[in-house]
Amino acid sequence: MAEAERIIGTPSVDSGSDDDAAAPAEQPKGKRKILALFVVAVLAYLLDLGSKMLVVAELEHQEPIEVIGDLLKFEVIRNAGAAFGIGEAFTVIFTIIAATVIVVIARLARKLYSLPWAIALGLLLGGALGNLTDRIFRSPGVFQGAVVDFIAPARFAVFNLADSAIVCGGILIVLLSFRGLDPDGTVHKD
Repeated sequence: MAEAERIIGTPSVDSGSDDDAAAPAEQPKGKRKILALFVVAVLAYLLDLGSKMLVVAELEHQEPIEVIGDLLKFEVIRNAGAAFGIGEAFTVIFTIIAATVIVVIARLARKLYSLPWAIALGLLLGGALGNLTDRIFRSPGVFQGAVVDFIAPARFAVFNLADSAIVCGGILIVLLSFRGLDPDGTVHKD
């Protein structure tokens, strides 16, 4: 196995044999982390869905609720666009992007042997499913629905728990990439 990379949880062994060079690349040892990915995704999705149902039932068409003075409020808005309300005319495009993200994560899951990557992808999947559910089932219609946003920090965009899961998953992926950890569990030392 090359000095520059190793599989997490396996010792680095140099047998000195010429057969090592001719051997096919080793598959990571251990179980795939698909269950962890789906547990995180389901938790993120249910938290998002439950919070939106509660917010729509109790807070929509009400005055904003101050949580921490003017620093943080709960204020319900319907966002047909992307982050910061950009691209309201492209709701169908955002729906297609979310569906594509879900398909890509499902394909990556087949090669997933890293728990940190499972958590990151689970957060992305749960968040994408949460906002996709809004785009499919909320008014004004199928694939044109507006996402329910309600967390309103001062001088920042209003967002929801799905958005938070997506951002946290994205940050974790960036950190894992900088550390050289791949979804299949290999670590690259550069």
